[in-house]
This record gives sequence, structure tokens and C-alpha cells, in this order.
Amino acid sequence: MQKSKVIIAIFVICLSSYLLITKNFELVPYLMLTLAIFMLVTGLVEHQRNRKGFWGYLSILVSLFILFVSLQGFFLN
Repeated sequence: MQKSKVIIAIFVICLSSYLLITKNFELVPYLMLTLAIFMLVTGLVEHQRNRKGFWGYLSILVSLFILFVSLQGFFLN
């Protein structure tokens, strides 16, 4: 699970860097989708460590919100 978190984080950083360098913001919903997946994996890692506190639940809630926003970006554009 930790390796997938690192791979997704690298992908998010590369995609956001590409968007900033090229100033082509048509791929923002894909960036939001990968960011939502990253936040979900982060929340699940926190729950696997038996840290069922505030940050695990918060990252899962944030991932659901980002997923909702990215789906709106896909369907409204």
C-alpha cells in the first residue's frame, strides 16, 4: 500500500508540473481524479496503522469531495 502511495504521488507531481509548464488546463479533471485516489490511499494507510483518528477520516472525506469535483469536471465540460 505504501508503494502505491509513492507511485501515485509521483504521478500527481508529474501531471501537475506538466499542466503548469504547458499552461494546458484541459487535463485538470484527470489531475483531480488522481489526487482523489492519492488522498483515499493516504486515508486507508492511516487506518491500517491503527491510527483511526482525525487525519485518516479527514483524508477520506477530502478524497470523496475531490472525486465529486473531478466527476463534475468530466461531465460538465
